[in-house]
Amino acid sequence: MRVAVTTSTFAEYDEEPLRLLRAGGMEIVANPHRRTLTESEAADILRGCAGVVAGTEPLSAAVMDAAPGLKVISRCGSGLDSVDLAAAQARGIQVRNTPLAPVGAVAELTLALALDLSRRITLMDREVRAGTWKKRMGQLLAGKLVGIFGFGRIGRKVAALFTLMGCETAFHDPCVAGDGSCRRMEADDLLAQADIVTLHCPPRADGLPLLDADGLGRMKDGALLINAARGGLVDESALADALQSGKLAGAALDVFTREPYPASGPLASLPGVILTPHIGAYAAETRAAMEMESARNLLAVLHGKN
Repeated sequence: MRVAVTTSTFAEYDEEPLRLLRAGGMEIVANPHRRTLTESEAADILRGCAGVVAGTEPLSAAVMDAAPGLKVISRCGSGLDSVDLAAAQARGIQVRNTPLAPVGAVAELTLALALDLSRRITLMDREVRAGTWKKRMGQLLAGKLVGIFGFGRIGRKVAALFTLMGCETAFHDPCVAGDGSCRRMEADDLLAQADIVTLHCPPRADGLPLLDADGLGRMKDGALLINAARGGLVDESALADALQSGKLAGAALDVFTREPYPASGPLASLPGVILTPHIGAYAAETRAAMEMESARNLLAVLHGKN
């Protein structure tokens, strides 16, 4: 049976997922571009395939129509916003994801970025390499209010890690009433009071940024912003303006509206910004677990076990 693996990297650190697919009788069509596929590229690769271990490429109705024998989309990751779920349901295509595996890795990256921004580590590293020896004053995380937008599995893990660092945590999530482990706040209040705002929510249904110029303007003066969730949640041009004006003290982004983020982008030249290439789940243990789970999910459907 022919299946596609469209993630930009797969089984680089552990070949067991590939062995598992082949042992299950699968002929594998790999992503030849080693980057996120365009819609037309995804359609080309999926032709003749019964299943796909998917990355973040757009899996639209048109892509599904190009692969009429497609029975399962198995996302190697938790997010499903790149998949037209209604189109999949209408065509009888089952959709699976791996919601548990990335939780710890994304939460740890968020904590690492907060520590980096607070102590200005990356900024001083760049300066030392450029010949400038300047000790810049940082801040402790302890005692700071961390505002978490999105309180699912990752948001809850983020709250737990920051609590261990001595932070106060609060969250906003219209779908979560709260369970006593973390204080729930309205969005505007949380923006106005949080020393660190970190995003762990899906994109808005209308496609607009969660934080545009107005939302960024409601943030506490000197606050830090972290987005390790989804590109498009932050208006990147407005964020550059907020950083240049001194409204915000720093920002770290692991995801972008367009990826790869261009070196000429407005955030790339700002000293108080950390930019990483969508590495939230890129811990070796996490990546291996996600790939194995996505392979098992695909085989379960194609073998009629799920």
